[in-house]
Order: sequence, then C-alpha cells, then structure tokens
Amino acid sequence: MEERDTIPFRNLHGRDYQGHKKKVHSVAWNCSGTKLASGSVDQTARIWHIEHHGHGKVKDIELKGHTDSVDQLCWDPKHADLIATASGDKTVRLWDARSGKCSQQAELSGENINITYKPDGTHIAVGNRDDELTILDVRKFKPLHKRKFTYEVNEIAWNMTGDKFFLTTGNGTVEVLAYPSLDRVDTLMAHTAGCYCIAIDPLGRYVAVGSADSLVSLWDIKEMLCLRTFTKLEWPVRTISFNHTGEYIASASEDLFIDISNVQTGRTVHQIPCRAAMNSVEWNPKHNLLAYAGDDKNKYQADEGIFRIFGFESA
Repeated sequence: MEERDTIPFRNLHGRDYQGHKKKVHSVAWNCSGTKLASGSVDQTARIWHIEHHGHGKVKDIELKGHTDSVDQLCWDPKHADLIATASGDKTVRLWDARSGKCSQQAELSGENINITYKPDGTHIAVGNRDDELTILDVRKFKPLHKRKFTYEVNEIAWNMTGDKFFLTTGNGTVEVLAYPSLDRVDTLMAHTAGCYCIAIDPLGRYVAVGSADSLVSLWDIKEMLCLRTFTKLEWPVRTISFNHTGEYIASASEDLFIDISNVQTGRTVHQIPCRAAMNSVEWNPKHNLLAYAGDDKNKYQADEGIFRIFGFESA
C-alpha cells in the first residue's frame, strides 16, 4: 500500500522561474491552470504562461503600479485573465492578465495581507494587518462590508457555495461566519496555537487549517468535526493547498521540505526538498503541478526572487 501511494510523484521534476528582484510572497494559478501569477516584495506581480508538460519558452508579463510589497494575489474563479492583488500600499488592484493593465483600484485603510475571491467571482475579501476585513463588490470595486476584529485574523476563505466564510485566528480558532450577514455560526477550537492558513478541498468536503503548532488539521465541512491531523512538519505551518482531485494536500513551513500527504490516510506520499522557509504553495486546478515560493537567497545572501513548479515529467 505504502509503495503504491508514492508512485504518482516519484520521478517528477521541478523547474525554477526567475523574474523578481526580491522574494516571492504569493503564487496562484488561474482557473484554467494555464497561467501562474507571482507576487513579490519587489512591488510587482508577474503573470507566467505555463505549459503543463513543461516545454516551450516561458513568457511573462509584469504588473506594475503597487508602491509596496504585493503580499497576496488571487485569480477570478470564473475568468482566466482577471486577477486581484493585495499590497502593503493599502490598495487592492484588479488587472487584466492579457494586457498587464490595472482596470480597478480600491484604496483601503490598512496594509493588506490576505485576499480571496468568492467562488462565484462576485466579491473579494481582503484582510489587513490591523485585523480588519473588507468585502469588495467586484463590479463597482467598492466596499460592501467592513469589520474590525478584536483578535488576530490571518488567512480567510469562503466555502464552495459561498454561504460560509472562515477566518483563521491568532487564538488557535477558526471562526465560521454566515455569508453575507457575517454573523458567527461556529467556532472551531482547532489548534493550541495561532492558525495561519486555510484551504478548502475542491470537492467541497473538507477545510484544512495550518497552525503555529506545526500541525495541519482536516475538518469535515458539514459536521465541523476534525477528521485527522497531519504531523510531518516541525515548524509553524505557513501555507497549505489541496490538489485538483482532493486526494493530496501540500503543506509547508520553515522546515526544508514541502510535505505532500494523502488526504484520506494522512500518510506522506512525497516530500519536495527546499532551501528556505516557504511562503506559498499552490496546486494547479487541472494537473498535479505544485507551485511554491519562499525566502530563497543566493550565495551572496540576497533574495533570489524565484518560484518553482514541481511535477513535470522531464527535467
């Protein structure tokens, strides 16, 4: 059993993508799995056209305009060429990935660190360093809701149907809010330390939470019960992602590997070695290609500004 489990990733290779002047904070695939966006401390985002077999010249386009670090970005779930970026410059921007032009911009009140789209593409939620949540209407690009929390709010996510909204908190809990009312419907006592990151299984069955206690917990989204924990990492979990079939979950931290585990058994099926703490891992929505980016430095201790994609059949 153990043997068969590991075969999917055994002879696969990674590839480096160089383009940023400083470290990459966020990587995200578009809904068709053909483009990858990277957001960097160098104040830019870049769009890369990626062939899933890994051949062909990689073209990239630069999104310029932010005046501070691009901390997180997310694609419109219904449109393969629209992307939103959140920056420390207090703005959220909407871009057309074909032209590289910014089409919308919203000035918010704080340094933005988390951003996510509602699965139907109508709203964007943004979290800032002051634990304030803003929900934007995508068409008008104006705030619909604003709420400040009295506790540390980290990554945020909607469920697949868009009627529940999850906040990971510094208290080790996940707050489950009804949407759009934002009334609290549940509190998951998830971890013994702060919860940093969250992912929703693409089939809508599970929510996974990564914590400063180095564990990833898996929850049944209907029952809100914890099904299992993944225990391979030893450092605070910074980033997690389900693959497109919901079979595997990738998680990363300051450990020098990315863990890929089987969601059902909890067993590790593969580990990707890395040279630095990771900031972002994300699976392609159509193929088993995992993009990841971290605090990689070159031999002169300067940021490398790269991200990698693992899962190609030829090196």
